[in-house]
Amino acid sequence: MIIEGRVWKLGDNVDTDQLVPGRYLTLTDSQELASHCLEDTVPRFREEVRPGDILVGGKNFGCGSSREHAPAALKALGISCLLASSFARIFFRNCINLGLPVLIAPEAISDIQDSDRIRVNVETGEIENVSRSFRCSVPPLAPFLLGIIDAGGLTAYARNQLHAQAPETERGVSP
Repeated sequence: MIIEGRVWKLGDNVDTDQLVPGRYLTLTDSQELASHCLEDTVPRFREEVRPGDILVGGKNFGCGSSREHAPAALKALGISCLLASSFARIFFRNCINLGLPVLIAPEAISDIQDSDRIRVNVETGEIENVSRSFRCSVPPLAPFLLGIIDAGGLTAYARNQLHAQAPETERGVSP
């Protein structure tokens, strides 16, 4: 899976309340949540973000609450991938569970700037900054995690696994 997009670069310790302010956590619709994404941190973000854009952060990205609101809002906005020096563990897993690719890429962060165009091969961990002629390699996601992302998230992945394991008669196949 190769993803190419424009970068939105944030710093260290970007918490989930910066991504989606806590005052909106009663909302359940991802599109409504997305309309408030980064509104206090990067006010222009919601108006200027485009499907396929890539979010790049520093250390401890996604720290704070364990709610899925922040990655759900980012996905609803069309963010195609997240790179950071490190992620809060639950945020990383919430992204995977929602089918949003995330790579730990400390080697690449200093060579990526806001508005750069980058290409990310999620399967191999290859990152290319098209704007600055920079390339590096980071550890790719495990095949199991790639399977979840390819399926569109954990729920779809589990559904597919159950369907594949069901006897043929339960899948509608005649003997």
